[in-house]
Order: sequence, then C-alpha cells, then structure tokens
Amino acid sequence: PGINLSFATLLLASSCNVILADLSLRPEAHSLLSTYPTTAHFVHTDVTSWPSLAATFDAAYSHFGDVHLVCPGAGVYEPPWSSFWHPPGTAASKDDAEGGKYASLDINLIHPIRMTQMALARWLAPPAGVEKVSPQNPKRVVHVASVAGLTASLCTPLYHASKFGVVGFVRSLAALESIGVRVNGVAPGLVWTPLWAEGDKGTYADRERQEWVTAEEVARGMVALATEEEWKGGSVMEISRMGMRREVAPRGDPGPDSGDFVGFDGKGLAKGVLRDLGVEGWGV
Repeated sequence: PGINLSFATLLLASSCNVILADLSLRPEAHSLLSTYPTTAHFVHTDVTSWPSLAATFDAAYSHFGDVHLVCPGAGVYEPPWSSFWHPPGTAASKDDAEGGKYASLDINLIHPIRMTQMALARWLAPPAGVEKVSPQNPKRVVHVASVAGLTASLCTPLYHASKFGVVGFVRSLAALESIGVRVNGVAPGLVWTPLWAEGDKGTYADRERQEWVTAEEVARGMVALATEEEWKGGSVMEISRMGMRREVAPRGDPGPDSGDFVGFDGKGLAKGVLRDLGVEGWGV
C-alpha cells in the first residue's frame, strides 16, 4: 500500500473519521471503505483543480461535521508525462507547451500549499455551529515531503524542487501553532510504493539490496507528528531505513545517511538523461 492509505488505515483503526480524496481508488482502498463503512468516505478529487479541493472540504464538513486534520498527500515521482527532461509539447509530455504550468508541480507543490490555505480559512471562519480553531481547539496539517527535499538529483529536478518547496513551506508556517494550527512534514527515505512499482524509475532500484522504508513506518511517523507534543509546528521528521526517525535541523543539517540509498542506481538514471540530451532535436 501507499503512504496515504497506510495513514488512513491507522487513523480509522483509532476510531477517526477519514475522507479519502483521489481521482479513483485502488482495490485495497475499496477494501478499507468496506471495512469502515461509516467512518471512511470517498470523495472524487482532482488535486490540480482548486474548485475540486474546495468541494472536498465541503464534503468533509457535510459528511462528518468538522475537520481536525488535513494531509495533502497526493504526489507523483516526476513521470515522463510531466518532467523537466520531457518538455511541454514534446511526445512524452502531457503538459501543454502554452499552458504555463507543469502538472507534476501542481500535484506535488501547488496542491499542498492551496489545500493548507483552504484549511486555514475554514478553521478561522468555520461553518455555523462549528468551533473556531484555537490553542484549546487545535488543528493539524501533515505534509508528505521526502528526503528529496534535502538532497538533489539530475534525474528528477522537478520532484526535488517540489519537495524542497514543501519543506520550506512547512517551516515557514511554524508560528501558526500559536493560534492552534500545527503544520508539520514527514520526509521519508526510499519507500516501496506504487510510485516505484509502476514507474520507469523502479528499474533502477534493487529491491533486494535496498533497505526500504515501509509505508506503515511513514504513516506511524505522521500520526506522531499530529499527536505528540514533542513535534512542534514547522518540524520536519525524516524517516530512514529500519524506521529510524530524526528531526531535520532547519540550519546546518547533515542530510540523510548515504547508506539509505545503496540499492538505487542514480548514476544509471543520470547517464540516461545525459545520453538523451545528445540526441538531435531534444526538447523541440
């Protein structure tokens, strides 16, 4: 399962109400809805559409009465259809050459920012009969960043840029805790999820050699960010192999342990990128 499904599973097992917001559901998510028919609810959501995000909030308030925790967790790992190495308008890209945006950045960066903004607006001016956010009525936002937001790679520059953006965004909102809104982020290492299993980059990962972080380990970290007082607003939790957790320092951080990437052939991917750049007509 993916990180968000694992997070939803833990929340539901703890008697929380959960909105699953996505374009569609995988079989394991359908199973979760069947297991928790009264506390889990699916809302068809296009995270690149601001009206769709607003409708998801409306559905959450309508179905469950209030919203206490938001996780803008949808993400893509720089697929060929929205990649720096496949410019808009070229054969592999679905991005419009005149569209003025990259879908991968809309999904990975713009959607978490906008969803946080929408949550804050609703918490400060909630529907009638719903209590306003305060230190006595706290709310939480947990973002899914990545160690990619602490490192760099030629292979996936848009992905790294988006995750750097998420980390910076989380840190920038640290002071919101004073009004009762805690914004945090989790930065997992390599997690074997459908993003890897079904993407082209999975061919460069040695699943047996790599010590993968599990989706459940990440989800448990996300629960800790939302519930444990030691994780203050603006905190970013790195989760590495064997489920190890550490708080990422805002300044002078040493970065992830290189041993966390022993099974990933980043050099192989980079060679492929440079080879493609040598082909006449690249980007046209």
